[in-house]
Amino acid sequence: MFDSVRGIWGRFLDAARGRARADGEERSAGAPRKSGGKRAPNLFEAAAAYVSACAEDDQERIEEAAGWVSPEALSFGVNELACRAVIALARERDESPRTVARALLGLPSA
Repeated sequence: MFDSVRGIWGRFLDAARGRARADGEERSAGAPRKSGGKRAPNLFEAAAAYVSACAEDDQERIEEAAGWVSPEALSFGVNELACRAVIALARERDESPRTVARALLGLPSA
C-alpha cells in the first residue's frame, strides 16, 4: 500500500517540478526561467506568494504567483501551507488543530 502511495506522490512531484516534459527541457510547470540563470519558483514558493498576496488583496501579485506553477500544484501548495499554519498555531495556542481551524473560519466549537 505504501509503495503505491509513494509512487503516486513521486509522480506528482515529478509533474510539479517539470521533470516529465516532452521536449526534455527541465522547468517548473508553468514557471518562467528567471534571467541570469536563476531557478524558477517551486510550488511552495508560489503558494506562499499567492496566499500572502490574497491576504493583502494584491490582484497583480496573485496573478503572477498563480502563473508560476500549474493550478493543481498551486492547490497542493496552498493546502500544505494551510495545514502547516494550523498546526503551528495550534501548538502556539496549546489547542487541537480542529479547534484552531474552526475558530479561524468563525465556526462554532464542535
